[in-house]
This record gives sequence, structure tokens and C-alpha cells, in this order.
Amino acid sequence: KKLGKAIPYGVYDLANNEGWVSVGTNHDTAEFAAASIGRWWREMGRQRFPRATRLMITADGGGSNSSRSRLWKVALQNLADELKLELQVCHFPPGTSKWNKIEHRLFCFITKNWRGRPLTSYRAIVNLIGSTTSKKGLTVRAVLDTNPYETGRKITDKQLAQVNSTPAEFHGEWNYTIRPRA
Repeated sequence: KKLGKAIPYGVYDLANNEGWVSVGTNHDTAEFAAASIGRWWREMGRQRFPRATRLMITADGGGSNSSRSRLWKVALQNLADELKLELQVCHFPPGTSKWNKIEHRLFCFITKNWRGRPLTSYRAIVNLIGSTTSKKGLTVRAVLDTNPYETGRKITDKQLAQVNSTPAEFHGEWNYTIRPRA
């Protein structure tokens, strides 16, 4: 406990078999998750997809990026505004998070890579994650995120109403698009 927390949040690019992991030191919040996606975009995604006008995000149904989290939607709205990209969000239904490709194509290899190795410092954790590869060509970049993320933030109905969100036709409670505000 005296070494602190290490909270990994990953982005996996299916098309290019590339992973990005932000290792947080504070709390696993919706703002941390959105910040991780934003940092991936600025450091990797924008160069890989220079003509992109939208990002598709697949997310689990619970946790910091829950489909019911008001803070997640507000954090994504802020990210969409900052990046000037549409964010198409598709949540896995409850109980199906293991269907998410990030589990089978990124985090399982990270787990294998650090198996049996002492996670004694943030530097060791970031280096072990960043050195993860697979026989199919997976590469991973990892960075440390020491920003503080506040827990327990409440989002009011007024704040939620400012999210420029359109529900998808199929399960709009789980799938939606957030557009940048003008």
C-alpha cells in the first residue's frame, strides 16, 4: 500500500494491433478514462488517422466508463469539444465485458509479460507494460498519469443536458454519439 496505486486504462487499435495504456496513480474515474483516450489520440491516434472526423469507442458496461455514468458522458463531451471529433460510443451489454477485444488482444499479453515480476515502482510497471508484444505483432506504449482525479463528483441534470448526445437506433441506452459543441 505504501507504494501507491497503479491503475491501467487502455486503448486498443484493432486495425493496427497497437495498444496504449495510461497508468494512473490516483483514482479510476470517468475523467481519467476520458483523459487516457485523449492522450492516446494526441500521441498516437492523430498521426495514425490524420483524416478522422470521429472515433469509435467500445467500452464495458460498468466501472469508470459505464453507460449509466453521467460523469463519463460529460467527460466525453469535453473530450469531443477539445479534439473536435465525434465520439461514437458502444457499450457491451451487462455481463459481457470479456467480449471486449481489449481484454483478449491487449491486457492478456500485458498480464503474461509481467507475470512473476515484482511491480515495485511506477517505472517498472510502465516499462513492463510498454515492452509487451505478441507473435502477431502487438506493440504497446505506456505512460504514467500522475494527475489527480476527484472521486464522487456529481453531475446535475443541467450539466447532463449540455451533452450533445444522440442515442443509436440499436440500444440507445448503451450506444450513442457525442458531437463537439459549436
